Amino acid sequence: MNNYYIKRILSAIFTLFIIGTLTFFMMKLMPGGPFARERPLAPEILAQLEEKYHLNDPIWKQYIDYMIGMIKFDFGYSYRELGVSVTEQIILKFPVSLRLGALATLFVIVIGIPIGIVSALKQNTWVDQLAMFIATIGVTIPGFVVATLYVSIFAGSLQWVDATDLDHWSSYIGPVLALSFYSLSFVSRLTRSSMLEILRQDYMRTARANGLSKVRVLYKHALKNALIPVVTYLGPMFAAVITGSFVIEKVFSLGGIGRYYVDSVGNRDYTMIMGVTMFYAAIYIVMVLLVDIAYSWIDPRIRLGKKQGD
Repeated sequence: MNNYYIKRILSAIFTLFIIGTLTFFMMKLMPGGPFARERPLAPEILAQLEEKYHLNDPIWKQYIDYMIGMIKFDFGYSYRELGVSVTEQIILKFPVSLRLGALATLFVIVIGIPIGIVSALKQNTWVDQLAMFIATIGVTIPGFVVATLYVSIFAGSLQWVDATDLDHWSSYIGPVLALSFYSLSFVSRLTRSSMLEILRQDYMRTARANGLSKVRVLYKHALKNALIPVVTYLGPMFAAVITGSFVIEKVFSLGGIGRYYVDSVGNRDYTMIMGVTMFYAAIYIVMVLLVDIAYSWIDPRIRLGKKQGD
């Protein structure tokens, strides 16, 4: 295996270890406790709960048990829901968030990249100006605003769709649009600027001067190089779209892991908070790792350790 990939994998593992350590000790440093109530529990009941969840163990033992559990993908049981496994809840509820994130990412790729390419090829025309105007609006309006407006207008006033049920394909329109609106606009602008920069390079003019067709120059030489910064963004974007569904799932009342995570924070369910945090951290790190691999495939000079111009 190439040293480039080995270094990236080891770096990903180390990063996950650091996040796990910080998450554990930050939870321990939070004031109060998972069993804090407006009406305090009786001391004997509190002692029984702490013994049941091993909270009376030394802090170093709790940390070791937590890290071993993380390796085994076993985050323990919820402090608030008796007998409910954190891992089982993640497995049960994550598919909803994953489905929304995957559809939003697909929407960004299928729509955002072509818009950026067309805008670059039609630079300074009305097509370019209209696309960039919409993209500018997209990067300035938060996703939860889009979600709220969609629910208010299309599900409330017009009653065209059911915004709280994913049993029909039309119910996905609102959540996917709210999740992807910012990323779609950003990818469009990024693709346009990258494509314009590539089209101005000397080797593009040389390729055209050598008799290559415009289509071949565009798709074989320009597009591949122009997509390097876009690919760099897409991996973390996918993870961000999934984790960014916290608020969106709450607005649309969807039963995904994002909404469950928000509820866990309000309930001070520490095991659930730590489990979902580590799960999302792992997703983000894996996506960054995949981007590094894809990046090196697009530009082999990266994994070979060569610099620009070598």
